[in-house]
Amino acid sequence: MTESMLCGTCVAPGQFELIPAPKPQAAPEGWVLVDIAAAGICGTDYHIYEGKHPFLAYPRVIGHELSGHVAATTPEWAAGTAVVINPYIACGSCRACRKGKPNCCSKIEVLGVHRDGGFCARIAVPAHNLYPADGLGAEDAAMVEFLAIGAHAVRRGEVAAGDRVLITGAGPIGLGAALFARLRGAEVHLLDITPDRLAHAQRLGFAYLHTSLTSGQDEGYDVVFDATGNARAMEAGLAYVAHGGSYVLISVVQGNITFSDPEFHKREARLIGSRNATTEDFNTVMAALRSGAIRGKDLLSERIALTDLPSRLPELAADRGSLIKAIVVMEGAA
Repeated sequence: MTESMLCGTCVAPGQFELIPAPKPQAAPEGWVLVDIAAAGICGTDYHIYEGKHPFLAYPRVIGHELSGHVAATTPEWAAGTAVVINPYIACGSCRACRKGKPNCCSKIEVLGVHRDGGFCARIAVPAHNLYPADGLGAEDAAMVEFLAIGAHAVRRGEVAAGDRVLITGAGPIGLGAALFARLRGAEVHLLDITPDRLAHAQRLGFAYLHTSLTSGQDEGYDVVFDATGNARAMEAGLAYVAHGGSYVLISVVQGNITFSDPEFHKREARLIGSRNATTEDFNTVMAALRSGAIRGKDLLSERIALTDLPSRLPELAADRGSLIKAIVVMEGAA
């Protein structure tokens, strides 16, 4: 008899169900079977549930912030090895891949977005998309991917010690960027209209917290990061960039965003897109978690069993301001 598992699936916008599917027993050559231990719920997952993601076709098994254990020994991996999963499956041959930028591969497939993800008991992943999770618990390991998004953005923005940095949007991705900007020695400011999110930031030790800013009130910020997922906020953020500064867009929204060309040019600003993360960023995050420079327990809002997720996901999507990170544990997935 074929062994089955439950898969957390967005069947359509606003419709999330646990759907039975065969549990994989073999992986293609060069791929590895991984038994999922924990999975973070990301803003992307909420956007998929709400029908707001620009790159998705339904139905889709969601979940891309993943940790687990190798299910069967391969030439590269021993069974039982704890791993972090890099969910960005790159083609390896396009121009971006050839230049060492697989995070923005022109044919990229992201687990839980372009192909089915990890809200289930077991998935197959390319061997080179796994990283050893030694020294990390399953929940910390499931946080690596979202923190790597922030670490990548900070690296893209070339944040340096002494820089004055503004992050707009103090959700999980914005807080990740703030943490890694602080580790680089920057003076970090956070802007958000949600008091709960600023309270989270304060508990993480951030002192410069704002519910509003007036453009032109000072010299601006050397690097501004947008992590709001809001087009109007993204358009407004340029006004906070200092002359000679950089504006890093972590958010992605459907449609167009516009800026004043004179405002952009008089600053000689750099406009930078930041997408996903690379192995370097995953390694940066894992090192920070292992050393205690960042503590996963400070970011964990709640644990949810996969079997409870159909009832809980609508509630979480409706009240994201009170969360940093909810982690799904795979009890009952098999």
